[in-house]
Amino acid sequence: MPSKKILVIGGGPSGLEVARGIADLGYQAILVEKRDRLGGTPDEAQYAALTPDLRNAEEAIREMIEPVENNPNVEIMLNTLVTGSEGSAGNFRVKALQLGKPVEINAGAVVVCTGFQHFDPGRETQKYGYYEHDDVITLVDCEKLLKAHNFVRPSNGEKPKRVCFIQCVGSRDRQIGNEYCSKVCCGVASKEAIEIRQQAPDCKVYIFYIDMRMYGYWENEIYWPAQEKYKVNYIKGIATEIVKKGDKLLVKGEDTTLRRPMEVEMDMVILSVGMEPSSGTRDMAKIFGLKQNKYGFIETTGGALETVSTEVPGVFAVGACTGPADLEDTVSAAGRAVMKSIAFLRKRELVETI
Repeated sequence: MPSKKILVIGGGPSGLEVARGIADLGYQAILVEKRDRLGGTPDEAQYAALTPDLRNAEEAIREMIEPVENNPNVEIMLNTLVTGSEGSAGNFRVKALQLGKPVEINAGAVVVCTGFQHFDPGRETQKYGYYEHDDVITLVDCEKLLKAHNFVRPSNGEKPKRVCFIQCVGSRDRQIGNEYCSKVCCGVASKEAIEIRQQAPDCKVYIFYIDMRMYGYWENEIYWPAQEKYKVNYIKGIATEIVKKGDKLLVKGEDTTLRRPMEVEMDMVILSVGMEPSSGTRDMAKIFGLKQNKYGFIETTGGALETVSTEVPGVFAVGACTGPADLEDTVSAAGRAVMKSIAFLRKRELVETI
């Protein structure tokens, strides 16, 4: 018999919003998360504050978790990894391991919410010395320091006096195959620059960029305040190498505005790493037979006009598993996926009654 339940894979912001929406409309959601807790990347990576409003990330994610916890219309399965799927639309029989034990989940529709992973700057881009120099960190590492209110140099525990961000690490790079813009990195760097100035007022902060890409209201909310209120220095330039110079880092590159070589000493360098498909996204694409674009993200069917439906009937995809997305994009797409998945089940119910 066809199932009226909807399986939601991934307990991050997209999965939480999808599960809540399904429950609010009186349908049953099964929320599967491979970790032992909900919250997804913002929780796992210990985000300090959200972009662009600098709202406490832990509080915001907790606000998303509360409506699904102890909700009679939401079954939460933690420590559960989806491993396979049989059947088809209306009657998916999904195989999983829960704490190592095999289980089967019956669902009428599936919503994939497996998100992204941060680019590893030491994987192919060796010029930045991420694994070589302790004081070269990523946006994610910086978030953890800011969340702990302990923004110090990893090498010696001292407050830095000069810090720079390097943009587009792992994005807009044809050599490594990530030609796309990861959309949020400019905003996140600007947000973190503000937080650094708040926690370490004597620290000078620089952002080296190719182009600053602030869409929507982000320009007024973080870009101009970072410059005008917090005195963050934006420099149009390309960093090509980072080497050790005494107890400092020497950043070599080109000031593209002045068209001349650039060498500057920094105490810390923060790499603005982009988004890539998570291993879970790649795995779910294989398990459910979903088409992926050349970067590995799940491809939806209608471009800008259909952002959550896949080529497999009854399977939908939300948020950063379909490409770079911020939290606002993700929550908006989640609402569409709720509507689409429930509409899919209701149409099947009508057909069966005829």
